[in-house]
This record gives sequence, C-alpha cells and structure tokens, in this order.
Amino acid sequence: MDELVAILDDDNQVTGSVPRSVMRRDNLRHSATGVVVRNSAGDLYVHRRTTTKDVYPGRYDFAAGGVVAAGEDPYHAVVRELEEELGISGVELTRLPEGDYADENTRYHAYLYACVWDGPVRHQPEEVEWGDWMSPADLVAKFDDPSWPFMPDTVGLLGDYVRDLV
Repeated sequence: MDELVAILDDDNQVTGSVPRSVMRRDNLRHSATGVVVRNSAGDLYVHRRTTTKDVYPGRYDFAAGGVVAAGEDPYHAVVRELEEELGISGVELTRLPEGDYADENTRYHAYLYACVWDGPVRHQPEEVEWGDWMSPADLVAKFDDPSWPFMPDTVGLLGDYVRDLV
C-alpha cells in the first residue's frame, strides 16, 4: 500500500497529503525524522540502507528515521521509525535543532533527535542490511571516503553535530 504523506509549504504548514510515490516522483516538500543513536562509550550507530529503498538506496546512514505520515505527530514518527528500523524503544530522546534539506531527490523539514542506547540493535530487513558502532572520529573520516557513500541529507543536517563530537 502506498502510504499517505503530509505535504508542507515553505512555512512548514501542512497543505494536503499525497501517496508516497507521488511525493517522491514530484519531489514534494514533506516532514521527516532523524535520530542519532550513540552508546554510553560515545560511539554512533552506522547502518547501510537496503538497495530497495526509494531514495538513496544502498547508502550508509548514521541516523534512523523516515517520512512523517499524513496526520502523524512528528514526535510519534520519530519513536515509530527508531523502533521499526533499529528495534530501539523506551529510550529517552534529546531534541536537536530542526532543519531543512532539499536536493534533486528529496525536499523536507527534519525533526532531529539523539539518544543513548546500550541494548541490542535489531534491523528491519526491508530497510537496513548492515550496521555497527563507530567512533565519531572514524565516522567523520568516512564522510569523504568514496567507498562509504553516505546519505547526503543526513550529512547535511547532522554532519556538524558529529564533527563537534570529535
């Protein structure tokens, strides 16, 4: 089923909803979430997206997240996406500054968070094909490594946050 996604204007006000496929096809502005997961040692959880994802397939990412569904509260979307993608629930979320991202593939307003998690990570097989913990310094070094293609939106929105951890 093609989920309905809330469409935003430039002031982040919902102007309607469309199926996800239409949002992607027309690169319509929407809301999305991102959560940086760290362990108590300070490492960040890095994962590789499956090759079947509808945008940036097979790329590496250091935030769990996704599209906010029509009628969904952004905070609930954060909690849902973290549980779906990495199997993490019941964790305290720290709010980070919101941001906007736009390129030829996606255009959205981001609700961003961080958390600390020392429990097991369980990948959603449809979305995540690999993952492991990485130090902030190692992650920052990978940003410029062509053999580690990262999600440009995550680096654009949260790259400075990670650089500040080094």
